[in-house]
Amino acid sequence: MTHPFFADIAPVQYEGPDSDNPLAFRHYNPDEVVMGKRMEDHLRFAVAYWHSFAWEGGDPFGGQTFQRPWYPQDAVENAKVKADVAFDMFDILGAPYFCWHDADIRPEGDSFAESFDRFQGVIDYFEDKMSTRKTKLLWGTANMFGHRRWMAGASTNPDPDVFAYAAATVKMCMDATHRLGGENYVLWGGREGYETLLNTDLGQELDHMGRFLNMVVEYKHKIGFKGTILVEPKPQEPSKHQYDFDAATCIGFLRKYGLENEVKLNLEQGHAILAGHSFEHEIAVATAEGMLGSIDMNRNDYQSGWDTDQFPNNVPEVALAYYHILKSGGFTTGGTNFDAKLRRQSLDAEDLIAGHIGGMDICARGLKAAAAMLEDGGLEKALADRYAGWATPEAKAMLDSDFDSIFARVHGGEIAPEPRSGRQEQLENYVNRFV
Repeated sequence: MTHPFFADIAPVQYEGPDSDNPLAFRHYNPDEVVMGKRMEDHLRFAVAYWHSFAWEGGDPFGGQTFQRPWYPQDAVENAKVKADVAFDMFDILGAPYFCWHDADIRPEGDSFAESFDRFQGVIDYFEDKMSTRKTKLLWGTANMFGHRRWMAGASTNPDPDVFAYAAATVKMCMDATHRLGGENYVLWGGREGYETLLNTDLGQELDHMGRFLNMVVEYKHKIGFKGTILVEPKPQEPSKHQYDFDAATCIGFLRKYGLENEVKLNLEQGHAILAGHSFEHEIAVATAEGMLGSIDMNRNDYQSGWDTDQFPNNVPEVALAYYHILKSGGFTTGGTNFDAKLRRQSLDAEDLIAGHIGGMDICARGLKAAAAMLEDGGLEKALADRYAGWATPEAKAMLDSDFDSIFARVHGGEIAPEPRSGRQEQLENYVNRFV
């Protein structure tokens, strides 16, 4: 069924860069072919259920600002209204995918069994809607950070009963993701970290987290889930010391616990900034190790220093992110999830559509710029020139030699290096030609 929340908003169409229609795509043309593939198939956009429908407009200093027809969100019938509105929006945007946490889509019950039953009812409702819609499930996940039971972590909790509750919750969410044809399953350890070492056995917590993730992989194979298991790095929020700080930290963790061939990364732009990195850095780290799975696209307010989850609006940042994604071969099961929310003063249904239109257009511009740079080859040529010395027989042989032989060459005057320019400004100017 449809709901009147979006009653006056027509499906969004591509009208080209000269359009002045605020509810039209100016750059995102799903059927446009870029590097031999449709734009929609490159970008694989997903709508985040939590920000678009579950978030009520609060911030650390004030509560709800939005008034939505599916509030209060503690009523089962309202969960169905929320689903009606969500699938209407997916249709309006032509969104190929969506994503959810369990807590976004069902009201919390008085027991796990009651929460489970409510969750199953909504999954039934989703399955019925998806049977007649284009939109598929990019990934599901479990919210194991919001409720007070998770205040000391989920898999890393000092209480084994909380570990058990987490395992049951993830099983429930993995089963639902599998049932709905989800292409990935994500774990973000929102409270997997610590506030103080005075009450923390760090080694034991990491071992429990490693065992938990191995259980996830074991269960994936048991039920025949063909999607990708993803972990999502994030620093400092909300735990002071997150165990999943950034891409490199997560890759090291996965290798330690023998998971490097089973689990990939879901990287978020805002999390990269909080870790002191750029988004392109995190993507490049993951692609260098063959461990990029999917991305959450958003942006932070650079003045606030916090994870503000705004819609992307910076074409150069987005272009460089997609440059590394395209260079590595593009997405397989992953995609571009808009982990982005309206500002708390953006009250209207139209604002929700406009935010996604803007984000999709920015990503389309970034994708086309990235493709143009790759096809032009300027950055690749600059890299090849800079590292050309390592292609010589002498340099290759040096990597198989030892310090004594290298010392002899340098001491004998055979080697006397002179620094060469990194040409950073010229390369930045090159990028600016495309964005």
